[in-house]
Amino acid sequence: MALPPSITTSFSPYIRFTREEWAKLRNSTPLTLTEEQVESMRGLNEDLSLNEVREIYLPLARLLNLYVVGTQSLYEVTEQFLGNPVPKVPFVIGLAGSVAVGKSTSARILQALLASYEAHPRVDLITTDGFLYPNAALEARGLMARKGFPESYDQRRLLRFVAAIKSGQRAVRAPIYSHVSYDIVPDSYQTVVAPDIVIIEGLNVLQSGATVKRRSPRLFVSDFFDFSIYVDADVENLEAWYVSRFLTLRETVFQEADSYFHRYATLSEEEAIDVARNIWQTINLPNLHDNIEPTRERAKLILKKGRNHVVESVRLRKL
Repeated sequence: MALPPSITTSFSPYIRFTREEWAKLRNSTPLTLTEEQVESMRGLNEDLSLNEVREIYLPLARLLNLYVVGTQSLYEVTEQFLGNPVPKVPFVIGLAGSVAVGKSTSARILQALLASYEAHPRVDLITTDGFLYPNAALEARGLMARKGFPESYDQRRLLRFVAAIKSGQRAVRAPIYSHVSYDIVPDSYQTVVAPDIVIIEGLNVLQSGATVKRRSPRLFVSDFFDFSIYVDADVENLEAWYVSRFLTLRETVFQEADSYFHRYATLSEEEAIDVARNIWQTINLPNLHDNIEPTRERAKLILKKGRNHVVESVRLRKL
């Protein structure tokens, strides 16, 4: 099979595909989602179309299916070699990227597509928001202004969760986070039971010893991933998407009396834009530059978005 003309022979560890080249790798994989289903998975201010699912996410789901089936075959070979049953453990996918890049939407689409395969129908999605320290703990440590930075997460708890999944433990609980109260929901959990695939989505899930400067544990969540994805976009687009999302939230979630950001509900549009840009410049942008973006090249696959959240190119790490 001839390689697409855009594939470079440079020293890059990635094979680069244009949108058109990547779409061809769908290889007649059927689209099982309807417009209504895609609409229900679409994030705020994201113009996600069926065509985007067809051209970008179907080829990706097909690739992941091949990885999962290959891994399952490896377990069977190992079992045959050892002469005794080897517990099958879930295939774990890490999905990272900046605030406002659309990670959650990408994760939900992949969850739905992967669950349509008979070989792995049980697909769970976990967001690392649930592993943030409660607000009370962040306030006590002076970290509320650094929420979303690596130090604001209970990394040990997250690590124990992923390690339990990878050890084959049947039922594992993850804490739940509320974007209304902007805090951990007390005594509430999402239970993952005997999944075939687990997608773990979060800002810093691709961190490793090479990307953490301070003293840190020897193990990282990314050490347990079988496949990793980074959703990428230019900074100017990310800021515009963040501001747009903030304005939408001002008219929806922020209007709720128990919303942590209820104080922003009465802002004028101009005031809301100023607040959103200030949050982006002082919190989200430094976190992106210092902690999130440096993990991008660790991903096995990078989706590069252009305007309107449309993926323009895909990079796949060479074997």
